[in-house]
Amino acid sequence: MSIKIKISKKPIDYDKAIRYLEKKVKSLHSQKTEELLWILSHPSIYTAGISTKSNEILDEKINVIKTNRGGRITWHGPGQTIFYFVINLSKRKKDIRKFVNIIEKIIIDTLKEYNIKSFADRKNVGIWVRKNKKIEKVAAIGIKVRRWIAYHGCAININNDLTKYEKIIPCGIKNKGVTNLVNIKKQNYKNFKKVLIKNFLKNLKS
Repeated sequence: MSIKIKISKKPIDYDKAIRYLEKKVKSLHSQKTEELLWILSHPSIYTAGISTKSNEILDEKINVIKTNRGGRITWHGPGQTIFYFVINLSKRKKDIRKFVNIIEKIIIDTLKEYNIKSFADRKNVGIWVRKNKKIEKVAAIGIKVRRWIAYHGCAININNDLTKYEKIIPCGIKNKGVTNLVNIKKQNYKNFKKVLIKNFLKNLKS
């Protein structure tokens, strides 16, 4: 199955990106387009998934966009690598849990190439690291499935401003923190997107 790989160098407005994804979902369902992997970043924005609760917003002054993805509230912005996808599960195994596992493994495999050990958690969706006896989230995952087409995606923290998370309860989880790759291990992440794309294609085929 053909997958279009799109890489945006400049930040893309969140609303514009979601409209593009929705359009691709409709086109893919009618078999008028190929599947999609899109690597990008957003200007600073808070987004609330369908499970978000009002008490997870700690600063009422922030602007929050409601979205139809799964999950709760999070922040997107500079220093983050986001990968969105539009994937037809009806041409693969119609197994949403397995697809989530694939997305988790893509991130885990990518971080492993930078000698960073990470793991998934069934109770708390996302990718986590353990450092100094603390468990912190390094990547958020939010997926929606419509008529067996999976879309939305993941946000991986590279060198973003972690203070942005102080205005919310990230993903509704109170007892765990948020970190980024530079905070975990200072090294060159210049080729991170290439490694991510490689692992995306590899894991999707398996």
